[in-house]
Parts: sequence; C-alpha cells; structure tokens
Amino acid sequence: MKQCVIFCAGEFDGLLRPIEREEIVIAADGGVRHTQAIGVAPDIILGDFDSLGAVPQGAEVHPVEKDDTDSMLAIKKGLSLGCRSFWLYGAMDGKRLDHTVANFQSLGYLADRNARGYLIGKEQIATVIRNSAIAFPPDWEGYLSIFCQGADAE
Repeated sequence: MKQCVIFCAGEFDGLLRPIEREEIVIAADGGVRHTQAIGVAPDIILGDFDSLGAVPQGAEVHPVEKDDTDSMLAIKKGLSLGCRSFWLYGAMDGKRLDHTVANFQSLGYLADRNARGYLIGKEQIATVIRNSAIAFPPDWEGYLSIFCQGADAE
C-alpha cells in the first residue's frame, strides 16, 4: 500500500517510525518547520503559507481563501498520487481548533475513499475505521477510546 507522510503545523512528539524512501512526504504550510527540524526533505511543499509566513522555493501555492485546509490539500494530493495510507503529523495539537476539527473530518473523507489516515499529535493518535479492523503492536500501552461517527453505526 502506497503511503503518504504529511507534516502539518501543529505539534507532535516525534516520528512513530522511520520514513521509508518510497513514501511520499508532503509539508503543508507550517509543516515545513517540522521537516526542517527533523532533517526530512519533503517531496512536495504546498499551502497558502499564512502560517509559515514565507513561500519556500518550489512550493505549490494556494490562495488563503479556499475551500480546503492546507492539510486537506495535502491529502487530496496524496490520493491523486495513489496513496492509500496517510500519516498526518502535527494534525491534532495546533493553535486552531477549527483546523483540528477539519483534520478529524478528513479521516472520514479518507475512509470514504478506501484509504486510512492517522492524526498524530502529542501523546495521541486518532483514526477512523470503517468496514475494517486495526491491530496494535503488543508493546503499545495507553488508553483506547472508541466512538461512533455517523447516525447509522451499530
């Protein structure tokens, strides 16, 4: 399964696993800071760059007033490149609740397209499971909370 690693502007504690060479790495606006800090060269840089405050060389620039967040633009780019698994670092612990909510909605968007996304923040990970299962490594510890999303869930 082709994978996409997206760096958003919010906070996270570190990479859950090394990034593989064949994975597509996208820096969405302020996520550029994270790629620079950990020494990862993104394959694609995109956004409106209102968070970053400058436009990096070679970036795909979008208007500030648009229908999608920078994170969603990155997700749509990854889908268009054939990715089915998405790791969104810094997608939960940012300064803007509206963007965090939009990132949660993006998990449903991915599930509707037979893809899976993971929002990775500080000490938390979120995903949406639809008509599938998930397994965790045996050494993982912590809380697991499960919530229904949608009116017709059983």
